[in-house]
Amino acid sequence: MKVVITGAAGLVGQNLVARLKARPGVELVGIDKHPTNTGLLRRLHPEVQVIEADLSCGGAWEGAFAEADAVVINQAQIGGLVEQEFIDNNVVATQNVLAAMRRHGTPYFVLISSSVVNSVADDFYTRSKRAQEHLVDQVHDIPHAVLRPTLMFGWFDRKHLGWLRRFMDRSPVFPVPGNGRYVRQPLYVGDFVEVIVAALNGRTTGTFDISGQEKIFYGDLIRLIRDTVNARSVVLNIPYRVFLFLLALYARIDRNPPFTTSQLKALVIPETFPTTDWPEVFKVRSTPLKEAIRETYLNATYGEIVLDF
Repeated sequence: MKVVITGAAGLVGQNLVARLKARPGVELVGIDKHPTNTGLLRRLHPEVQVIEADLSCGGAWEGAFAEADAVVINQAQIGGLVEQEFIDNNVVATQNVLAAMRRHGTPYFVLISSSVVNSVADDFYTRSKRAQEHLVDQVHDIPHAVLRPTLMFGWFDRKHLGWLRRFMDRSPVFPVPGNGRYVRQPLYVGDFVEVIVAALNGRTTGTFDISGQEKIFYGDLIRLIRDTVNARSVVLNIPYRVFLFLLALYARIDRNPPFTTSQLKALVIPETFPTTDWPEVFKVRSTPLKEAIRETYLNATYGEIVLDF
């Protein structure tokens, strides 16, 4: 089975390649535009064909879809301050990938969407992911599955919880906005990758909400990570408006901040997301949260690898 993975050098892509490459009879092709992380993907997996390309622009990368048995559409702009970057990476790139699949007769694909399509949030990321799903909803000639994960963590996480975990090593104080009692449903990327593999093997079709099976307050999640890695940071709750002001100030000096005001506003929305009974549907074990946190940050092989931001 030849599988093409777009966004292969990011969080989901790196984990998918690491877990899928050893399966017998699987040929992988990874495509990503980030030069540093693409180089890391090549070094970690020299047996995998890796292509550095911007999918929002046509090019030689389209030939990689020849004779592909399946595609995982996984490229995504998650953070940032420029709306056009979200449109290019989440919408235009998906249009181009779908066109390449049709030209080469690809028989199946999996779209990695996001739980934010169900959110009341209204930001660049949310709008672009809804537009991406709308594109895929119009595809009637290629069987496919749409997977909507919640906030993910795991090996290679350069943003979200991975960045926060590393911040604990740099700062004696870890600020948490407001009272920190914002319900999260973190999803272990190791479990999510197994869901993707199950969908590929079973040629599953439909839309599935892949939420974390355990709910936890954001502040408690931060403390769980701190205690697991024995960080010395003191978790300190600070007023929401102060936190918002500091993020806005930081964005003036960093055009690609690890955490934006839009993400903060989405964080504090009091909402939980629907979930498919994916352990039953895909026959995948849900790793307990504490076990997944340990495997993420204490794994000797991939736990210390940090992707470029």
